[in-house]
Amino acid sequence: MALDTERYRNKIHGKPRFNMVPFIDILFTILIFLVVTATFSGGGSGEASGKPEISENTGPSEYYLIPVAGLRRVTVNGIDMSDRIRNGAVAVHTRVIDEGEIIIRPKEGAIIITTPPDLPVERAVRTPS
Repeated sequence: MALDTERYRNKIHGKPRFNMVPFIDILFTILIFLVVTATFSGGGSGEASGKPEISENTGPSEYYLIPVAGLRRVTVNGIDMSDRIRNGAVAVHTRVIDEGEIIIRPKEGAIIITTPPDLPVERAVRTPS
């Protein structure tokens, strides 16, 4: 019986075949595992989101609490309002959040606020209760 070496040689040197179905299954399994086990928290040391903190009170509020670790200085339209800081936080008026500008500098421990034109500086921030 003669060996068919030509067929064997073509089988070895032919185009390789790659089955994509198991590859895609494994790829999606890994992707699902990574999405499920990942943490999506944005808070870390040195980062400030500027979003109001959710408290026990529900519903709309006139002032929202903005905490910053190591807060030492609050400036409203160039006027120092650092006396209104309590426990590293200050309460900011909702119009300032909606219409004004709030710059949080956590490394400096400072918040710089620019109010809307018709909002008095005294009403922009207050001591948290």
